[in-house]
Amino acid sequence: MERSRDWLRQAEHDLEHARSDLERGFYDWACFSAKQAAEKAVKAVFQSMNNEAWGTR
Repeated sequence: MERSRDWLRQAEHDLEHARSDLERGFYDWACFSAKQAAEKAVKAVFQSMNNEAWGTR
């Protein structure tokens, strides 16, 4: 099943969370959320190219 749009939507939500944490001074959580967003965005690219990406959910 091709889920690139799902992964991208989740990445966007994680990035929004990271921005919120950054504004509130929660720098460690902002970094974590930004990393999660990047991983999910990469998964979206892999999925859109009909490849499977394994790792963080």
